[in-house]
Amino acid sequence: MALTLEEYIARHSVDEERVQAHQNTMLAQVRAYRLRELREQAGLTQALVAERIGVGQRQVSTIENGDLESTRSGTIRGYLEAVGGGLAVDFVIGDQRIQVV
Repeated sequence: MALTLEEYIARHSVDEERVQAHQNTMLAQVRAYRLRELREQAGLTQALVAERIGVGQRQVSTIENGDLESTRSGTIRGYLEAVGGGLAVDFVIGDQRIQVV
């Protein structure tokens, strides 16, 4: 006998916390991939970016692997400036957005 959608959902509940964690991981990977693209478009190696911002190449790799939570904001700012950009920080609450930096 075929299940209705409601019956199927009842039998196969979704772990929303797990879905959110996976979504956060995927978004971090997309951001990291984009940072690497920006570096490559600028014609820079990880080692050169690291030298320009005064960190080891491993730290640049960490940034490009999406581990921004453990990276100092000054290092992220330096990375972005080294590849030709800059850092902007927004405070967001509800539908309000205020640029802080």
